[in-house]
Amino acid sequence: MSKHRFFIPPAEWIPEALALTGDEARHCRDVLRCREGDRIVVFNGAGVEAEARIAAFPGKREARLDPVSITRSDPLPTALVLGQAVPKGKNMDLIVQKATELGVSRIVPLLSERTVVQFNEQEAEKKREKWERVAIEACKQCGQNWLPEILAPMAVDRYLSAAGAINERELRLMAALFGNARPLKTVLDGLPRSPESSTILIGPEGDFTPAELSLAVNAGYQPLSLGPIILRSETAAIYAVSILSYELR
Repeated sequence: MSKHRFFIPPAEWIPEALALTGDEARHCRDVLRCREGDRIVVFNGAGVEAEARIAAFPGKREARLDPVSITRSDPLPTALVLGQAVPKGKNMDLIVQKATELGVSRIVPLLSERTVVQFNEQEAEKKREKWERVAIEACKQCGQNWLPEILAPMAVDRYLSAAGAINERELRLMAALFGNARPLKTVLDGLPRSPESSTILIGPEGDFTPAELSLAVNAGYQPLSLGPIILRSETAAIYAVSILSYELR
């Protein structure tokens, strides 16, 4: 039987004094009914995992742990970044969940001119916190010890203007519907070596606007075709990240 997994933020990760606090401790004690002496697994989202024994529950929102063993997972050889136009409904939750399972290192929610949903600054931060919780739960379920960085939603032009100059060990791609987009296989076959990082941009329904596509090309992004069938935004994200994860790693 697999052991329950819990998250301890890196800032609270003290190997000689591991402890669950807040909602994680409450979930451990009151929901999963863990007891003193039970063994659990904790991770910090930065590649470190520990098997630990529950030593005590000093309060409703604290569980003190005795570490049994600590291991570290190396980061994947190519850092994958997903720039995703925020879709309607709860589809962004699905995208964050699956991208986390596939080992994406950063998720950038994008607000395109064609994005239906829009947020003010306060709403954007609440969404970021929600998606981070989704990513943490995905890490717990799939055994992933690297938690992706999730940024607050931002406008496409703002993100592209901050992208900086592209270097030879970086691959920048954007899914596009227009004519000169190349198949992913063609792009990857032309690489001299595996990049250190790769960013894929996925647009909203109807694609990015011509102005946004032009900004992306000027920032070094290669237009990419995901095939002859027009995919839903969430399907395109999972499809593209899956192939890049397989091919580049």
